Amino acid sequence: MLELIKLTPDQLEVGMFVSGLDRSWLETPFKVQGITIQSQEDIRQLAALCEYVFVDKQKSITLELDTGSQSSPSTSNRSLKRAAAKARPRLEKSEYLEGRELSPYRDETDWHTEYPEATKAVTTLSESVEGMFQALGRGDRLDLLGIKQSVNPMIDSVARNPDACIWLARLKQSDEYTYQHSVACSVWAVVMGRQLGLPKTDLRSLAIGGLLFDVGKLKVSDELLRSPKRLTGADLDLVRQHVFFGAEMAREKSNVNADITAMILQHHERYDGSGYPDGLQNQKIHVFARIAGIVDCYDALTSHRSYAPAIAPSQAIKHLHEVKDIEFQAELVEEFTQAVGIYPAGTLVELSSGEVAAVISEYRTRRLRPRVMVLLDENKQPLRNVRSLDLMETTHDDTGAPLDIVTSLPPEAHGISLSDLGF
Repeated sequence: MLELIKLTPDQLEVGMFVSGLDRSWLETPFKVQGITIQSQEDIRQLAALCEYVFVDKQKSITLELDTGSQSSPSTSNRSLKRAAAKARPRLEKSEYLEGRELSPYRDETDWHTEYPEATKAVTTLSESVEGMFQALGRGDRLDLLGIKQSVNPMIDSVARNPDACIWLARLKQSDEYTYQHSVACSVWAVVMGRQLGLPKTDLRSLAIGGLLFDVGKLKVSDELLRSPKRLTGADLDLVRQHVFFGAEMAREKSNVNADITAMILQHHERYDGSGYPDGLQNQKIHVFARIAGIVDCYDALTSHRSYAPAIAPSQAIKHLHEVKDIEFQAELVEEFTQAVGIYPAGTLVELSSGEVAAVISEYRTRRLRPRVMVLLDENKQPLRNVRSLDLMETTHDDTGAPLDIVTSLPPEAHGISLSDLGF
């Protein structure tokens, strides 16, 4: 008898037979209806396309795994039971967003139209944040009004089309990590809020909270913050005090709202209670702080740090999915993935032709076939004239072979600096 089990992509394992999707197979790059999961790449592709799939339990028992061995019925049953045990009833947005008014956004501009406006907005924001950090470092009080004014153009740009601001958020320098990290997290938080359909008043709180949740690190020594090794013991305890230092700075301005304060205090809390400072769990963590935790983790993983190199965005998304409902709420991880995509704007990718390109746009609606800008030829040599390529329209290379994205690359791979491109 046919026995199908509905699973989310993070519950899939190698060897399972996926017989159905939450969409038509024609909307996917898979050539047949029904696939055996042969690798983690198959799972990643399914996660990029689907919110849930249907696994045929009987076929999963007998199909070969990518190791070349066969799984026994007991092994496959254990895998399916383990996956099913991870499942919990998914929450509706109205439940985890605390009844906030939601309204979906639609793209109003394309990437090329929005890029000049986004550049002005992010430049203004960066200059404002740099000045804010310098002023706070001198002991001045937080200029909340100035911050509100500086985030508004960025919020407006993201609301129209987030592609350009996401591209600019990727252009970070490793020697300015705290300052640039704050700007990028502000952008990611607003992009996430847009995906959720939050009103602009909430987007403003997310933007400001993203700028401020690490501001307490100004009271921690650079020696600790730039340590080439992971901290432990008393040093780690001291760095963790930054959440209290930041909250104290914010409280000096009585009109910092509760959403922003929660982002500062709780962005290191984790969904399973393993975070700090209070070990809060699940819905006891403010929803904006849950968002802050995700964007903080994602931007840290995709940025150069003193103790770890940057990883590719797709790897960072994979990590977030691996810790769903452990460190971060599953619904919010899935929304963040929808918002930034597997290959967000500014991601370097290698094509099946051997060429290297940067993703420009359409990464949210066409996750595996976005628009890209080809920068290096098949020998990884710079092209004299870079060219734009729509992978939805151009499906084969000059030799007639299928043209696809093979993998995403870490920032600055092959010596590429996106900030040098100019438009």
